[in-house]
Amino acid sequence: MTERKVVIPGEAIVTGEDYLPGKGTEKRGNEIVATMFGLAEEINKLVKVIPLSGGYEPRRGNVIIGRVEMLTHNGWVMDFGNAENAFLSLMEVPRFVDKGALDEVMDIGDMVVVKIYSIKGRSIDVTIKERGLGKIEEGIIFKINPNKVPRVIGKEGSMIKIIKDETGCNITVGQNGFIWIKGDKIENELLAKKAIIFIVEKSFIEGLTEEVEKFFKGEKK
Repeated sequence: MTERKVVIPGEAIVTGEDYLPGKGTEKRGNEIVATMFGLAEEINKLVKVIPLSGGYEPRRGNVIIGRVEMLTHNGWVMDFGNAENAFLSLMEVPRFVDKGALDEVMDIGDMVVVKIYSIKGRSIDVTIKERGLGKIEEGIIFKINPNKVPRVIGKEGSMIKIIKDETGCNITVGQNGFIWIKGDKIENELLAKKAIIFIVEKSFIEGLTEEVEKFFKGEKK
């Protein structure tokens, strides 16, 4: 394989004893076969499928964007679009917080960028102690299908870099599909959003990077 291609469950992706099955694939004889609908890619003989449909599966280390749903005596309960909620403890905030004034730091309805540091059963614990995390004050937020996130980010961040360079916006892509865009002008934020929606709609095509570059050339005209 030299390029990503769309595959369906049961479709043979590559043939050869040297290939190893990764996520979304299995080995049948000397073939690597897809077990889900998505984009197949091969890196160093490891073949995997990037899903193009389905929900978000929380993983330790993921950066996600959530909404404060409830205040407790020792932290905040957050909804991030899944059946489970996430919990942000007072201990995971990089400043002193008065237990009687949690709403002064974050209140119900606030959107927050957090990072998952622990998953135990249905319990998901998050932190805002690292750079780039915390309450969202300005900009625009919207949601895409979580399985389109890898396409929006691109290989080693290549796709999102194009959007940032072309619009001058800071963009945070949550693995749960929520995206936060903050720029100097609302026009730049809306252009970045338009570009991301373009990628989502064209996520199944080959040569997507070139198409995005054409998109920006067309918008500049």
